[in-house]
Amino acid sequence: MHDRLPDHRRIGRDLGLFGTDPLMGAGLPYWLPDGAVVRHTLEEYIREAEARAGYRHVYSPALGKRELYELSGHWDHYRDDMYPPMRLGAEEVVLRPSLCPHHALIYRSRARSYRELPLRIAELGTMYRAELSGVLGGLTRVRAIGLNDAHVFCTLDQAVAESRAALELIARAYADLGIRAVRHRLSLPGEGGKYVADPGLWRRATALLRQVLDSSGVAYEEAEGEAAFYGPKIDVQIADPAGRESTLSTVQIDFHQPARFDLRYTGADGGRHRPVMVHRSVIGSVERAVAHLVEAHRGAFPAWLAPLQLAVLPVGAEQEERAAAVVERARARGLRAELAGPGQGSLGARIRAARLVPYVAVIGAREAAADRAAVRLRDGRRPGEVPVAELLSRIAARVAARGTGLWE
Repeated sequence: MHDRLPDHRRIGRDLGLFGTDPLMGAGLPYWLPDGAVVRHTLEEYIREAEARAGYRHVYSPALGKRELYELSGHWDHYRDDMYPPMRLGAEEVVLRPSLCPHHALIYRSRARSYRELPLRIAELGTMYRAELSGVLGGLTRVRAIGLNDAHVFCTLDQAVAESRAALELIARAYADLGIRAVRHRLSLPGEGGKYVADPGLWRRATALLRQVLDSSGVAYEEAEGEAAFYGPKIDVQIADPAGRESTLSTVQIDFHQPARFDLRYTGADGGRHRPVMVHRSVIGSVERAVAHLVEAHRGAFPAWLAPLQLAVLPVGAEQEERAAAVVERARARGLRAELAGPGQGSLGARIRAARLVPYVAVIGAREAAADRAAVRLRDGRRPGEVPVAELLSRIAARVAARGTGLWE
């Protein structure tokens, strides 16, 4: 039965979204033009949502000195998942396994005051995991990961509210993307040396995250052995069509790295205080998010995310010039539109080829003369003949509103 379920690897190949090549290596997919459109649109959506929520975006390098990850604790607790160091003269540099050490350095690049807090730093950056080839697959497990990451540096009194706001940001994004969370998990440490040995740290951070979940009214389950090495986290779980769960989004409260990096701010009392570091990711890995969207929507992306939003189909060659003008008008409105002319087959064949396109505009002789189009929606509805200007305005409004509706 499962072989009939949507698989992002097959759909991605069929739709020309991404591919792989042995010379690039396992777990290192490349993005084709239509896939790059989906990725870029998703990234811009996240940047805009974060900017509205008060985040400031930064760029940081994908490399760091080995000493950086020794300081952060990654070298001691996460080394098996990191690439080996590269020697450059007397130094050793490492492909970063995480963005948080870089953001800690950005925070401590100058003196900070309590008046600046919460300081929300976000980045869509690449990190690298030395995954074994046997666990790699499509976009869900890759070695170069485009991470939607952010870190909020705040006072202890602000940590719960900032974490709760991150959960709300995740919920809004899921609604716009048509993603369903199957459950929330409070991920706790397990046995062994993987985790930072500081019981007080774990108790404080866990208590705060429970407060976040309880005050948000979110049902959750606890799971031991799923925490990050430096602290507990809230994992937002999704499921693929076969029911296999994975983590897409996370919220974490971290006391460990602020202490390791000796992060400070000047309080209202003039004293030096330690900030709390809230890690959060709205969509996690861009690769995993796109893989899930491909399977959840079976390639029929929400209109605002679709690689092609409007297909314009002239009935015959006589209407091709008018149809091309409609495409240009659509592009001028910022829409992704293409002409599918008679040279690409019969009208029926072209309509079938555009089955995943949210909007199809058919232009025959009558429509061309009246500057109208016969509209077909991807969900099977046919609103009928609509003035082209009205059609483009309606599509542009739906795209700007995001969400999953087509015509409402």
